[in-house]
Amino acid sequence: MSLCEGLLQIIEEQAGKQNYQRVLTVWLEIGALAGVEQEALIFAFEVVKKNTLADTARLEIIPVRGQAHCVDCDSAVEINARYDACSVCGSYHLEVTSGEELRIRELEVE
Repeated sequence: MSLCEGLLQIIEEQAGKQNYQRVLTVWLEIGALAGVEQEALIFAFEVVKKNTLADTARLEIIPVRGQAHCVDCDSAVEINARYDACSVCGSYHLEVTSGEELRIRELEVE
């Protein structure tokens, strides 16, 4: 719920700066490693947006895959969880390079 309240606060701040009155669609990037339950986020957004400039807005989720760099074999690998092993060499010495995102990618406004 607090993520959606923060999202709505950002949208309202931008409305004041960019002079729009209504939000039609919110595209939100969510990384596989962000620790966000998408169904819960969608439900919370529906609750939080009531009687706001985003009252009729659709929330579109853009999934971002988890990626990491293996320090041992210097490979770029896809990961599904933070503590996955390298799919090339089996090492657990990975540095996450993407998949932790939670950001507004785009807004469709009037």
